[in-house]
Amino acid sequence: MAKFEDAVVVSGIGQSEVGRRLGRSALSLTLDAVTEALDDAGLRPEDVDGLMTYPGGGTALGPGFAGPPLTEVYDALQVAPGVIIGGFEGPAQLGPVLNAALTISGGLARHVVVYRTVTEGSARIEARAAGRTVGPPAGPPPWITAFGGGPGPVGPALLARRHFHEYGTTREQLAQIALTARRHAALNPKAVYRDQLTVEDYLVARMIMDPLCLLDCDVHCDGSTALVLSAASYAPDTPHPSVHLEAMGVAPSGRPDYAQHRDLHPARRAAAQMWSRTELRPADVDIAGLYDGFSILTLLWLEALGFCPIGEGGRFVEDGSRIGLGGELPLNTNGGQLSGGRLHGLGFVHEVCLQLRGQAGNRQVQPARVGVVGVGATPYVGCLLLRAAG
Repeated sequence: MAKFEDAVVVSGIGQSEVGRRLGRSALSLTLDAVTEALDDAGLRPEDVDGLMTYPGGGTALGPGFAGPPLTEVYDALQVAPGVIIGGFEGPAQLGPVLNAALTISGGLARHVVVYRTVTEGSARIEARAAGRTVGPPAGPPPWITAFGGGPGPVGPALLARRHFHEYGTTREQLAQIALTARRHAALNPKAVYRDQLTVEDYLVARMIMDPLCLLDCDVHCDGSTALVLSAASYAPDTPHPSVHLEAMGVAPSGRPDYAQHRDLHPARRAAAQMWSRTELRPADVDIAGLYDGFSILTLLWLEALGFCPIGEGGRFVEDGSRIGLGGELPLNTNGGQLSGGRLHGLGFVHEVCLQLRGQAGNRQVQPARVGVVGVGATPYVGCLLLRAAG
């Protein structure tokens, strides 16, 4: 049976400047990223016949979260897309990638621009200065409220504590995800935090929600990432090597409450779905970009995707050698969201595409033929397997 993924390639990638607090509008950052992606794909705005984003206009989970609505972007670009889709619910920040791929494979569009923009760094400071609430609206999850507030970081902290209890995972092991991200960020000129980080720094960092400390939490920033997805027939005409979609997994977690999972791993269903759509296996993957809104989520993604057995994530990342450059699975080579900046999902796709195109500079992985991206947390998760051209 033909897969929709086979009909689609990533023909162009773009990213605006990234900073802790740039003080620029979400629209201006988006236009920078989209223009760069179109140039990279060898296309002009008039070639665009689809526009997709996450989460879409009107969806706000805190200051600076949503980015510009689709109507503002296509008006500013002066394009006339045949289809526009934005939305929050779905396979997390891979939702617009899925929508674009299905739209192209169904023949409704040939070139679709996907973007994700955040200005949370600037907006949160402005909100504090104005005395407004910072962060998502407080929700009433009954199994979490007793521990103090909404899902993040309380929910992930509960997942981490359960993983520690059931499998013997330690803070020293979890620290390696943050330390590896910082080492990789030092090689990325766009990364927010590039200074050296030690285990000692991690262990004395301010506790946010036990066992997660400040360095286990991603860093809010401003920036935009854009992709151009095109029909596979366009691949020979791209100025740079195209990146092929191999398989996607989009199944949500079994239950939406962090603390009440029968399965500790929210992404396991999506991962199984992705692997069922390809003959490739975890051993074939050369590089990974795995969601690190909180470091424990990265650990759970490693296990859910089969890079190590369930419960062995702590030992897999121990000392950082396996997940560093030169290791068996280089992880979050742009610094991830813990040090590179919370570009919220699509930044991982951009980095993996750079790696598969051989354009990652002094952080280039050799070889880099197959990459995986996993994004989101319960219940909205998604994963994507990408492969280099040829």
